[in-house]
Amino acid sequence: MTVADLERSALGTPDRGSARAFVDRWIVPCANEWDRDGRIPEELLERLAAEGLWAPFLPPEFGGAGLDMVTLGAIHEEVGRGCSSVRSLLTVHTMASWAVHRWGSPEQRERWLPAMSRGAVLGAFCLSEPGAGSDTAGIATTAVPHAGGWRLNGMKRWITNGQRADLLLVFARVGTGIAAFLVPHDTPGVSMLPIDGMLGTRASMLAEISFQDVDLGPDALLGPSGFTAGMVLTGTLDLGRYSVATGSVGIIQACVDACAGYSAARKVGGAPLSELPQIRAKLSDMVTDARAARLLCEEAGRLKDAGEPSTIMATWIAKYFASTAAARHAAEAVQVHGANGCSPDYPVERFYRDAKIMEIIEGSTEVQQLTIAGEAFRGGVS
Repeated sequence: MTVADLERSALGTPDRGSARAFVDRWIVPCANEWDRDGRIPEELLERLAAEGLWAPFLPPEFGGAGLDMVTLGAIHEEVGRGCSSVRSLLTVHTMASWAVHRWGSPEQRERWLPAMSRGAVLGAFCLSEPGAGSDTAGIATTAVPHAGGWRLNGMKRWITNGQRADLLLVFARVGTGIAAFLVPHDTPGVSMLPIDGMLGTRASMLAEISFQDVDLGPDALLGPSGFTAGMVLTGTLDLGRYSVATGSVGIIQACVDACAGYSAARKVGGAPLSELPQIRAKLSDMVTDARAARLLCEEAGRLKDAGEPSTIMATWIAKYFASTAAARHAAEAVQVHGANGCSPDYPVERFYRDAKIMEIIEGSTEVQQLTIAGEAFRGGVS
C-alpha cells in the first residue's frame, strides 16, 4: 500500500480525538512487534502521511494544517501512548521541517516543505557525535567553503530515523561557530550504519551517519552562518524537547490503561487485584501525575503559540516532570504486572525501557535540574 492508495482522513484537521483513534487502530496492536523487529514498517509511515500527522503545524500553503502547538502536543502524546518509537520519528521530522520553515530561504521552503508535509521526504536531526553527545562545544564535524559551496566531514551518532530519513539537518563547525546544513541522504559521501539492540525505542531506526568529503551547494546552508547555535539550534531543540515531554505523558497514560485493565482482570485469592489498596494507590499516583504533566505541556504549548520566550523554560520544566514521572510509573506498572510485567507479551515491559530513554534524550534529567535551578537563582521562575 502506498500513500497514493490512501485518502487523507475524512476527519479533516488532525486533533487529539482523531489521533487517539488512529493510534488505537494502527499502532497499539503492533507496537510490541515493531519493538522486537527494530523498525517501523513502511505501511505505517504511509498511514501517518495519509492521516496528515507528519507536519500538521506547517501552514496550508506548504500542505500542512496550520495546527497550533497545544494540539500538536496532544497528538504527540497520543502517539507516544501507543509507541515511543513512532513518536520519536515524528519528533525529529517535526524538528527538521520546523527549522526549514522558520529559517529556510524561500527556495528551500518551496523545495522541501510540501514533500515533508505529506511525508514524501522524512527528516532527521543530526547533532550528537561520538565522544561529545549533544554538547555543541564538542562538535567535531566541519564544513569548510569549497568550490562556491561547502565540503562536509565528520560523523553523527544516535540519529533517530537515520536508517530511513531522506533529508538530514546536520550541524557542523564553521570556523569558530556552528552552522546547519540540509543534506539529502543520497548525497555522495554520506554513509549510514544501523544501530541495533538499544535499551528502548528500539524501532526508532537509529543510525550512525558519516560524512566524507560531502560536497554541498551554497543552498545547503540553513540560515546565515554564525547565528545558528543561538537561533536554529535553540528553537529546534526546544520543539524536540516539547515533543518528548508530551510523549512521556503518553507513556504515563499507557501505564494507567495497562494497569487498570490488568488489575481488574487478574485475581488474587479469588478477588480482583484492583481491590488491593496498594494497587489503587499506584493507580491514583499515575492518574494524578499524568494530569499534572499534561497541564505542564499544555502551558508550554500555549506559550509557544503566543510567541512568549518563557516557553523555553516551561518546556524544560514539562520535560523534566513528565520524563521522570514516566520512568517512575513505568517501573510501578511492571510491579503491578508481577512476572508478567517482565515478559514481552505485555506492553509494560516496553514502557519501562522506553521511559528510561525519555530521561536521557533532549536534555538529561541532570541537565534539566541544572537548567531549572539556574533559572530559579536568576529569579526567572515563578
